[in-house]
Amino acid sequence: MAMASVHPHPEDQRTQLIASVISKELARQAPGASSGVDVQALAAAIAAALGGDHPAPDEGRHPDELNATNDD
Repeated sequence: MAMASVHPHPEDQRTQLIASVISKELARQAPGASSGVDVQALAAAIAAALGGDHPAPDEGRHPDELNATNDD
């Protein structure tokens, strides 16, 4: 029986990327120091503060709504 591949949710991938960057930066700033910093909690807070990558439903225009006077 073939197993379906499991793809992480994009938000989970984003949070993991943020956590990775935080971990690397903490290691760069304090090499060899053990830290009590909860990197996952920081990453989740940062991801939540940044919000989604998609505009709000009432923002922007659809291509069929554009014309020469409002296409900027």
